[in-house]
Amino acid sequence: MGYKIVGDSCLDLTGEMRKDSRFQLVPLTLQVDDAMIVDDRDFDQAGFLKMVRESRECPKTACPSPEAFKKAYECEEEDIYVITLSSHLSGSYNSAMVGKSLYEEEYGPKNILIIDSESASSGELNLAMAICDMADGGMGFEEISQKILEMRDRQKTYFVLDSLEYLRKNGRLTGLQAFFATALNIKPVMGADHGVIIKLDQARGVGKAFSRMCEIAVRESREREGKYAVIAHCNASGRAKQVKEILEGLGLRREVVITETAGVSTLYAGDGGIILAL
Repeated sequence: MGYKIVGDSCLDLTGEMRKDSRFQLVPLTLQVDDAMIVDDRDFDQAGFLKMVRESRECPKTACPSPEAFKKAYECEEEDIYVITLSSHLSGSYNSAMVGKSLYEEEYGPKNILIIDSESASSGELNLAMAICDMADGGMGFEEISQKILEMRDRQKTYFVLDSLEYLRKNGRLTGLQAFFATALNIKPVMGADHGVIIKLDQARGVGKAFSRMCEIAVRESREREGKYAVIAHCNASGRAKQVKEILEGLGLRREVVITETAGVSTLYAGDGGIILAL
């Protein structure tokens, strides 16, 4: 019967993974002015970034409906693993939970694990790849469920963005102020504490910020096991390769996977943003 991984559309799969039948994405919806954009495989990143630049309003997102998740669970696979955006950032997790209740009311119990990633983008992908490795290695649903939640609790997410403005305007910087020191080219190094965005450090210039982010990530990674380091980039493949080289130069002993942001991550990361999870 096999397994299936269901993600909201902030699970930034690689191009190859998008062709893999084991993965299914339930899209969020993006709104720029009066335009509604479904964050699916037809998402036009360049066109979307242009719309955002030209808009005077702050773009918004809407999470998938419970019915959309319920439909994703209606499949022949026996084991379903659902990975959502941090519940501090989106209602996707709650929708996925309600969708599970709707499914079980109609069809009865099924192995459905819903994971609040307490992250986004590369953090969601890191969890998805770990599930694949465990399931393909013959591990059962209960054991995978225990181990992936333990991994979720250990996982760290870091990011460097050219601007925190869209996070601020959408209320995703609770307890923090966006940086307005752009004239000094100060770039904050940000992270997540159980899904809540926090500031870790800052540096002058994006290159130094990447180096500081990698130094923190590699130092902290020595305290926990893991196979992958996942880099998601928004229209910044050169920056992603730069971060990969810095990580490897610092002696990181993990396989580095690079992916590109889809709609939701593009909205919040902005042009040139880098998100790292390990």
